[in-house]
Amino acid sequence: MITIENLCKSFGKTKAVNDVTLSVREGEVFGLIGTNGAGKSTLLRLLTGILLPDSGRILIDEEPVYDRPEVKEKIFFISDDAYFFPNSTPGTMRDYYSSIYPLFDRNRFDTLLKGFGLDENRKISGFSKGMKKQLMVLLAVSSGAKYLFCDETFDGLDPVMRQGVKSLFSKDMSDRGLVPLIASHNLRELEDICDHVGLLHQGGVLLSEDLSEMKLNLQKVQVVFKDEETREHALLGLDVLLSEQRGRLWTFTVRGGREETEAHFRGAEPVFFEVLKLSLEEIFISETEVIGYDVKSFILD
Repeated sequence: MITIENLCKSFGKTKAVNDVTLSVREGEVFGLIGTNGAGKSTLLRLLTGILLPDSGRILIDEEPVYDRPEVKEKIFFISDDAYFFPNSTPGTMRDYYSSIYPLFDRNRFDTLLKGFGLDENRKISGFSKGMKKQLMVLLAVSSGAKYLFCDETFDGLDPVMRQGVKSLFSKDMSDRGLVPLIASHNLRELEDICDHVGLLHQGGVLLSEDLSEMKLNLQKVQVVFKDEETREHALLGLDVLLSEQRGRLWTFTVRGGREETEAHFRGAEPVFFEVLKLSLEEIFISETEVIGYDVKSFILD
């Protein structure tokens, strides 16, 4: 488990991480959302022990991470701009990482390398951005590290490779208890893989919620009413977060369970209504507008 308590980090007058408190549980994929400059990369570097926090603390399996090599062996960090040695090949990087990760599985790495169509002896400098991302993922899952921190890992991967990487993460979570923390500016990239999502803005946490609970407790309803009086009556007692009208069709985002929401609208006897599945983006728009933020202005598609 990862525990982050009141974490702060500044660079000069810029507060990159501002009083962040989060926890990442085992058995789940944690998605960290935020635009460039929100503090995601700085937070990941603090978690890996690259940076020392100004205040607050980080515990990984109840142990501090900074200046603790035995704890860092549990961590693999895939940065947005991965570094490779000059003139190195995948084989070179395999040899390097196997020297610092005691559980590195060389056979698995070689098998995955062939499966992903990457040449062990080709210089990495000639790889595309997507190929470099693939290589880092293969090194990460072969390292045996328990915690995998990913900074924009899916950026540059084609749809097939994205699914391949997500499948690798899923397999390692099942087989050996891998705990991925994935930072991205793209909500849609994380929707089908994350169990819990935290939203960073200007270095602080706006929202940290379990996705399954959020989806169970928010409903999107499209409805056509007989008349204005019926609409006013139907909304009595509902916790409406968002509403939109297009012609006679109203769309509401309401807080509550699906069955009780359906029963409520059915009782109003509208001309038509249906309860739809909310996307992760719609969930975040709803939740953040309630607390006074327009998430559309700082979360990119």
